[in-house]
Amino acid sequence: MKTRQVSLLVGGLLALPALVVAQSERYELPGDRVAIYNLAGEVTIESGSGSTVSVEITRGGDDGGRLGIERGPLGGTQTLRVLYPDDEIIYTGSNSRFNTQVRVRSDGTFGPGGGRDDRVRIRSSGSGLEAWADMHILVPQGQDIAVYWGVGEVTIRNVDGRLLFDGAATHVTATGTHGTLSIDVGSGHVEVTSAEGDVDIDTGSGHVEINGVSGANLRVATGSGRVTANGVNVTSLDIDTGSGRIDIGRTTARDINLETGSGSVSVVVTENARDIRIDTGSGSVTVGLPESFGAKVEIETGSGGIDMDLPLTVRHWSRDHVTGTLGDGSGSLVIDTGSGSVRIRKN
Repeated sequence: MKTRQVSLLVGGLLALPALVVAQSERYELPGDRVAIYNLAGEVTIESGSGSTVSVEITRGGDDGGRLGIERGPLGGTQTLRVLYPDDEIIYTGSNSRFNTQVRVRSDGTFGPGGGRDDRVRIRSSGSGLEAWADMHILVPQGQDIAVYWGVGEVTIRNVDGRLLFDGAATHVTATGTHGTLSIDVGSGHVEVTSAEGDVDIDTGSGHVEINGVSGANLRVATGSGRVTANGVNVTSLDIDTGSGRIDIGRTTARDINLETGSGSVSVVVTENARDIRIDTGSGSVTVGLPESFGAKVEIETGSGGIDMDLPLTVRHWSRDHVTGTLGDGSGSLVIDTGSGSVRIRKN
């Protein structure tokens, strides 16, 4: 069935159907260092051609026309800032529910730095300024860029450079990045897939999922939330959770440090490991090792058994404390759990 638009004849004039089209604005940001600030909206950050950062902004909400856009250098960094003329912001462009506060300076910047901050509250419903700004950011190769965000969905694709994303309440999905990727969110989960280069992830609450990272360093810290990772090939792997389990699939890393206040830990090490340290306040620990792994071993548990599948030259063995040597003893394996069993198995 075909759909027809109906026009009305009003006062002798033909009234055509009204079409509402969101207007977008485009800005070019030159410079070696660029920073972008916005409190609400969706954002896509991806690779672009040329030599400048290109930003397309689409305003949303009944009060979107009241938003101000400021550009210019601040402290040696070229900036673009969306100014919200109210301290109560309503963002209805997301399916998520939230009520969060951000400290914003008078110039529209927020995040690290000095200056007087005003509290701005962002909610998914209620009364206030109903306005937000969706962005599409194109990043040239080798660019140093920081994006500071309040709330909204975040997609990062194929950026090749140095990218810092700092969000208050956001869900971040990053794919195919090259260079340095730093993600810091107050709440919300983070997914990183196929990243080449150093990766640093910090969340106040929310789980972290990693699928494929190669580079020198992978660091993850979360106040509460589980961490899962597969296909990790790095020199240094460092994961710290206040509460939440850590599950690491097959990983190639020289130095491995895994710590959780509460939650179990499992890791499968394929090769090249030198030093492995695991600490959990409460939770079991399972470590898969290649038969060729050599290390000085010290395992201690407050409550729970210790099970070793690999041949260990024992110096001391008791229910809660084991020391000895695996293979040539060239590396180290140190495990400490307040309560929970420990199992070392052969891959």
